[in-house]
Amino acid sequence: MEGIYSKAIELVGNKQVGVLATIIRLTGSGPRGAGTKFLIMEDGSYAGTIGGGLLEAEVLRQAGTIFTTGRPASLSLSLMGKDVAETDMICGGDVEVFLEPVFPDDEGQIEILKKLEAIQKRGGSGLLVTVVDGERWGKEGSLKVFMDSGGERSGGLTGMKQIEDELCRTLARRMEKREPSIEFFEDQAGKQVKLFVEPVHSDPFLYIFGGGHVSSQIVPLANKVGFKVVVIDDRPEFADPERFPEAEGVYCYPFDGVVRRFPVDEASYIIIVTRGHLNDKTILEQALRTRAGYIGMIGSRRKKAMIYEKLMEEGFTQKDLDRVYAPIGLEIGAETPEEIAVSIVAELIKVRAGR
Repeated sequence: MEGIYSKAIELVGNKQVGVLATIIRLTGSGPRGAGTKFLIMEDGSYAGTIGGGLLEAEVLRQAGTIFTTGRPASLSLSLMGKDVAETDMICGGDVEVFLEPVFPDDEGQIEILKKLEAIQKRGGSGLLVTVVDGERWGKEGSLKVFMDSGGERSGGLTGMKQIEDELCRTLARRMEKREPSIEFFEDQAGKQVKLFVEPVHSDPFLYIFGGGHVSSQIVPLANKVGFKVVVIDDRPEFADPERFPEAEGVYCYPFDGVVRRFPVDEASYIIIVTRGHLNDKTILEQALRTRAGYIGMIGSRRKKAMIYEKLMEEGFTQKDLDRVYAPIGLEIGAETPEEIAVSIVAELIKVRAGR
């Protein structure tokens, strides 16, 4: 979902309307989980994905109605049987998608988008709550509220302050769940209100391969700026949790095939700072087979050229190698492990912020 909030803010900044689609319920299996978002523009272009296939095609079709009416709507689809007949999307589940208009004059909604963008770029957490009963949305704007970890609110559930207050009282417990859910409340008139409740966390995982002096400086600094850090080394004396008290995890594994032990995805960051060229190459060739959003390798330009040459001989392309930040870190004249750590973490922040 990276970039969707930024794109939505850009869209309304240009006085254009968008449609934000969110998977709010998934039973059985499906291509994407609850909370996955998809932004559609009026010209038919879009940002993100909710899995492709018929589901995405149906959402795009339904979005046309939202642009016309300016009213939100829900779309339910079975990912098996007749709903996906003659498609390659038989996942075996049922999915419900909520589509909401994004208006350039909806100040509450825009404020929420900016808060969510800031969390993606700078770290943080909160709770996003959306009324997913389209009939309740009126001309006054969207019915959604965002509460940051301190309880500060953006947007609002118009006419449902008691529900907001209850959500705020139970904020910590709801955020601990981490998984989004549909919940039902009663409004002041005793009528049922259907809400989609999403805990929002940034905290991307940073996997550091190599537990030497530079890593010992990177870990506390990266932890302070919102990364969940995992350290991996093949030497027990370096893969010691006492050396990295701020790390989420410390593991001692051989480097061959080690990357597949971890759930590396587009939101993951990989740093390669092992003790030698051969180990660096071993990790890099594994990292390039993942979807990691950031891959950085320490070392000189000469070392980089040697490793790249061998990898290209093994079938990797220049496009593959262009994903790598090497030499790692921003150019600030760093020499000591502490300075190198600053340059590396600064680069991580820059990439996370989309700069």
